[in-house]
Amino acid sequence: MAKDRVGFVGLGVMGGPMARNLLAAGHDVVAFSRTRASVDDIAADGATAAGSAREVAGQAGVVILMLPDSPQVREVLDGDDGLLAGAREGTLVIDMSTISPVVTREIAAECAERGIGWVDAPVSGGDVGAREATLSIMAGGSDEDFARAKPLFEALGKTIVHVGPVGSGQVVKACNQVVVALTIEAVSEALVLGSKAGVDPATIIEVLSGGLAANKVMEVRGRNFLEHDFTPGFRIDLHHKDLGIALQTAREYGVALPNTAAVDQMLQALRSNGRGDRDHSALLTHIEDLARHTIGAPAGATA
Repeated sequence: MAKDRVGFVGLGVMGGPMARNLLAAGHDVVAFSRTRASVDDIAADGATAAGSAREVAGQAGVVILMLPDSPQVREVLDGDDGLLAGAREGTLVIDMSTISPVVTREIAAECAERGIGWVDAPVSGGDVGAREATLSIMAGGSDEDFARAKPLFEALGKTIVHVGPVGSGQVVKACNQVVVALTIEAVSEALVLGSKAGVDPATIIEVLSGGLAANKVMEVRGRNFLEHDFTPGFRIDLHHKDLGIALQTAREYGVALPNTAAVDQMLQALRSNGRGDRDHSALLTHIEDLARHTIGAPAGATA
């Protein structure tokens, strides 16, 4: 069976490496992004450059989206230069963005009326997972559409799970973002407590990593905490957006998420203080501010 030509829209921190992994796996990729330089860069690596989402859809049987939020997905779909203007019956759209489950289901229903398939397949693993093709992919959609998308997922990630019908992927991603945010916050509390009480933060991470408290956040972001390197792999702004989706979904289903709401407000405080463009591990700085202590500083020192 011949491979579908793959369209890719959105070549940012995550999308660029993902599109390159598709090329490396032998897929024929046609790409578009709002930033022309990103398109030119991937064209130099072997992709076909497109000038609009409509042009991508006109050339590809399957189109992957990797965009910041629901409004950007809608913007790419609609209008004279939008994806839907170029898509035909039988096109499959795989939205790997993290957006609202409600919006996802609405868009998928609109597409179904045109004979266009939809799989929502948000990812976890951050910029590192995108570069190394080790993403965790949680996909919602029909069995048929998932089967068509799976060979592409295999070029992008290691853990690939069909979690249910359309919208389910976004629900599971909201759950994922709750756990990641609360884990970052918990690690931050532990590091600030231990450091201000006189224990080396690197030692704390080493010991915690060998017991029940071990977690992927310390494994992947441990260096960021210790070196205060908050170069964005996943920005606070985006994680705050994701917790908003989780809280909105929780409200719709009558679920209380008290600690998620608290961390959501911490991220809002960081954004209000001009730190929204930092990596989400910079949540540490909020806990440091509350304690008036920077980890690694002498015991009892104030920030």
